[in-house]
Amino acid sequence: MKFISQFVKSFHLYKYFLVLALLNVFFSTDKIEAKTFLINDIEISTPFEINFDKNQIIEEGFIQAFNQLMLKISKSNDYTKLNKTSLNKIKSMVETFSIDDEKFINEIYYLKLNVSFNKKSIFNHLENLNIFPSIPQKKELIFIPIIIDQTTNEIKIFSDNIFYNNWNLNKKNYNLLSYILPSEDLEDYNLIRNNIGQIENFNFYEIINKYNLNDYIISIFFIENKQVKILNKIYLDNEKKIKNLMLKNINLNNQDEINKAIAKLKAIYEDHWKQQNEINTSMKLELTISIDNSNNIKIKKLEENLLETDLIYNFYIYKFDNKNNYYNIIFNGTPDKFLKTMKNFDYEIETKNKIWVVK
Repeated sequence: MKFISQFVKSFHLYKYFLVLALLNVFFSTDKIEAKTFLINDIEISTPFEINFDKNQIIEEGFIQAFNQLMLKISKSNDYTKLNKTSLNKIKSMVETFSIDDEKFINEIYYLKLNVSFNKKSIFNHLENLNIFPSIPQKKELIFIPIIIDQTTNEIKIFSDNIFYNNWNLNKKNYNLLSYILPSEDLEDYNLIRNNIGQIENFNFYEIINKYNLNDYIISIFFIENKQVKILNKIYLDNEKKIKNLMLKNINLNNQDEINKAIAKLKAIYEDHWKQQNEINTSMKLELTISIDNSNNIKIKKLEENLLETDLIYNFYIYKFDNKNNYYNIIFNGTPDKFLKTMKNFDYEIETKNKIWVVK
């Protein structure tokens, strides 16, 4: 009888842990749907005519949303490959869409559309084209443009600087970099002016530190006739780089040419930032981690963090027992990169054994 009683207790205990584990599976992510890229506020307008077709307008919205997404996650030299993407291919990668607003004004139809793209499908498409996407991570930085006229040895920094005046006039919603221009400051002007002879080696820290931003781009424009040599000191996410550029035959009195020059420079800086955040989708590292399944809140937080991580291609629970859930994770990067990513979410992971343990 004692044996039977112990057996019954053990059986009920087993059932308890089984139900607990099943609850964790059912209320977590047994089969993870791919994350999405969301592009909001695509605006389209068209005359309301006899052959008006709302479906065609929505499809045009898909194309515009796709192009905007590609401008966010791919480098400028890859755009020509992506321009050949067919409408049917784009539609196959659309996860969901919603009409945010539509109206008729003076026989013109206006539509505002939100489109979400299946992230896995997007990554697979880019991988087939041999394009590495980038994490669309926004960055705010201090930008200091300095013009040095080598003919007159004149220096222009603030309101007398054409790049300073025009830099933030044509912002695009697909741009990841947001530029903070320094306010006019006589002290800063004199500091730069007094160091003009060694401007290429000047560190600018005294000016940058005023803005409580760690990231910056210092662009020094050496102008001689219609040739502009540009020395760029780029510091983004603790990575420093010197980049030399040349603008030839530019008329600094022509607004269109200035706008084109600024657009070209911004594209170069965006490409540099995207390269720092590039995802090698061809690298698929398979990891196994375990987490105590007695804490549903902790499990939910872990899954939410995994979903937020662009470098994670997929994850799912592949088994469980009365103590732990075991996740299989496909990661587009190295083990060290994964650990660093998880550390940013304040996770401590024990890596002694083949199955890593979330503490």
